[in-house]
Amino acid sequence: MLARTAAILDGQVMDIAEARIPVTDQGLLRGDGVFEVLRLYGGRPFALDEHLHRMVRGAESLRLPLDAQALRCDIAALLAAIEPADLVLRLVVTRGGRRIGIIEELPVLPAASALRSVTYAPTRVLDGVKSLSYAANMLATRIAREQGADEALLVTPHGRVLEGPTTSLFYVLAGTLYTPPLTDRILDSISRRALLSVTDAAERATTLPDLAEASEAFLASSLREVQPVHAIDGRSLPRAPGPVSSAAAVAMREHIEAQLARAPAA
Repeated sequence: MLARTAAILDGQVMDIAEARIPVTDQGLLRGDGVFEVLRLYGGRPFALDEHLHRMVRGAESLRLPLDAQALRCDIAALLAAIEPADLVLRLVVTRGGRRIGIIEELPVLPAASALRSVTYAPTRVLDGVKSLSYAANMLATRIAREQGADEALLVTPHGRVLEGPTTSLFYVLAGTLYTPPLTDRILDSISRRALLSVTDAAERATTLPDLAEASEAFLASSLREVQPVHAIDGRSLPRAPGPVSSAAAVAMREHIEAQLARAPAA
């Protein structure tokens, strides 16, 4: 019988509990490696090529050897070993040379999130790299939750709003849908890119006073697709979801379904 969750380590499919890497791997000791997280729809990965392309680019930036073809073979073997379902695929390549793939259950998320701003300064040398060094992002989420919110909203010491620790931010101001620009050194999110292609959203340098006037906001990511925001720093938004957010969610799901219909098997 096929399992819902499983792992693959350097080409060998196994139970998640059996997957092990050496404690000397620099991916563990120093967070030196790259990762990607994809959503599976009925066992089929969305935007696989885009995720792998970003992973290869990130590895090149870190001067990290990465065999993309071997990773593709790992993905195919892992997907063949699981029950086709809506799940999560996590890919990791470490400095120790380990290729890891993990199939996880989708996380349970609230219908809408409350955000709390947390001061954060991006590390310039890691611009555009989705590295394993995510401790700061995870800490930001914990700080936000300690203050009663669901998620953090990363804001620079100079007051520029960036993104969530694992999400992109979109908001509606005076009827127009905006998102912070890549020039503010946020991640070139695949979900963000998709939403820019299927909505009228525009890039805009963003501050907290801008969000204080927003009528709607939502987070976007591979796992969330479009998730409404109902409060930012304690201020309730008038509509969650509002009409713009709802339309974006429909457009995003239609885009995903169209891409899956055209995509070859992994």
